[in-house]
Amino acid sequence: MASQDWFDKDFYKVLGVDKSVSAADLKKTYRKLARQYHPDSNPGDAKAEATFKEISEAYSVLNDPEQREEYDQIRAMGSGARFSAPGAGAGGGFDDVFSRFGQGRQAPSGGFDDFFTMFDQQGGGFGSGRFGQTTGGFRGFGGPQKGADVSARTTLDFVTAAKGETITLAGEDNVPFKVKIPAGVSDGQKIRLRGRGRKSPDGGESGDIVVTVAVRPHPVFTRDGLNLRITVPVTFTEAALGATIEVPTLGGDPVRLRVAPGTPSGRVLRVKGRGISTTKGTGDLLAEVQVAVPTHLDDAAREALERFHELEPKENPRADLMAKAR
Repeated sequence: MASQDWFDKDFYKVLGVDKSVSAADLKKTYRKLARQYHPDSNPGDAKAEATFKEISEAYSVLNDPEQREEYDQIRAMGSGARFSAPGAGAGGGFDDVFSRFGQGRQAPSGGFDDFFTMFDQQGGGFGSGRFGQTTGGFRGFGGPQKGADVSARTTLDFVTAAKGETITLAGEDNVPFKVKIPAGVSDGQKIRLRGRGRKSPDGGESGDIVVTVAVRPHPVFTRDGLNLRITVPVTFTEAALGATIEVPTLGGDPVRLRVAPGTPSGRVLRVKGRGISTTKGTGDLLAEVQVAVPTHLDDAAREALERFHELEPKENPRADLMAKAR
């Protein structure tokens, strides 16, 4: 982080907390905001991603007691302070900005190079060389290099992906690590574990672990966004005369559905709130009715169907199809 950021940014305001906030409440607030604005929860939302980076930056400073103390001291000097080369505008540039931290120490006289050596000196005039970074000393305008990300994959059964669960995976060097699978994770979705990847080569922040999730198909249910779809067979008489049937739900008790008389194949019956439940909402269960045709008939059943055929309305269900095809 560039030094000027500590003057310009109010990290307490970013997190929506008071300056006297305790470490426990700070952590609780950060976790809530992180869940709300995490890129995995807001795919394609650039504004949410930018907010997530801001709250992560604020928390990384305020969560470290030493950095928080230094930050409070810098902010006490006034948010209007600006870094400038000597003679550029009012004030004395760097000397004026840091004179309070020198405790009477003479300001460096050898220009910028001399000035920045302060940050790498043990017991120097400014926080023992720590200046607004999570790890490592001052590395120039670019800052320390972030560590490399680590890729991982896992395959989940359909129910685990829908309900969510904490699982354990084997990382590099077979070191296990835990991954919290959010409810409603979809096939191909990536879960990012911040700061759990490889360490920075020069004292910067660690990289991330990026877990790609594969979801095994379910023998009965399929996903349609937050909705669950299921195909429900019914007999010809149930479809023609109407019936009340039982339909399974994902990991729960079955529900009873009313099939109206004259229901055709392909009609979809909706059960509210029995789909996938996530922080973004809860879907429905969509039951598609399919009329099952019997493959074996005894003599009595065949005779009954033949009598029905003689009595049924003499309507051609394909009449419109033929007309439209011409």
